[in-house]
Amino acid sequence: MKVSEALASRRSVRGFLDKPVDAALLRRLIELANRAPSGGNLQPWHVAVIAGDPLDGLKAAVADKIARGEIEPAEYAVYPPDLPEPYRTRRFAVGEEMYGHIGIPRTDKAGRLRWFAANYGFFGAPVGLFVHTPRFMGPPQWADMGIWLQSLMLLLREEGLDSCPQEAWAMWPQTVRAFVPIPQDHILYTGMSIGWADAEAPANRTRTVRAPTEETTTFLGFS
Repeated sequence: MKVSEALASRRSVRGFLDKPVDAALLRRLIELANRAPSGGNLQPWHVAVIAGDPLDGLKAAVADKIARGEIEPAEYAVYPPDLPEPYRTRRFAVGEEMYGHIGIPRTDKAGRLRWFAANYGFFGAPVGLFVHTPRFMGPPQWADMGIWLQSLMLLLREEGLDSCPQEAWAMWPQTVRAFVPIPQDHILYTGMSIGWADAEAPANRTRTVRAPTEETTTFLGFS
């Protein structure tokens, strides 16, 4: 698979098959992703990969806390407050498309909350991954972590695997720490589901629309 093919086929999968992922394969792909660009070679990403009993325990713990109405202080705001246009419309549109595929109307607030909680079941994926970094790291290092994540996601596609990056996990930092060794002086940046996409899952019919290049890019000095 070419890089262009991996990039074109990568998507946030929200429905996985009950099929294991080989640990040796994941280790190899992570080692390759570690070649991602890093300013000053800081390599600010710290990674934890979780499966089996620890994964089941984490999912059960979060589900129990959600059922009891518990919340935790989030590590950061995933989206800026009061998003202006065109960002607000982009976010709204992808949500409406996804909920349309899974048949949950806007009026079904409880249904939408239940679906959002599926984040914390890793959408049925057999593997969860967390990325964390020291709290003193700044925006350039957060960008490095994003590049690392994209590198891994493309490598996963090359192997026929899929993923879903989930910053929603930043809402449960202390519960995650009960199952994953993330120091308190680190910030939990994101989680990610990894596995084999379920082609029959309705949510996986979602295809986000990207803004045209003319809207986002300016070319200067070309004849």
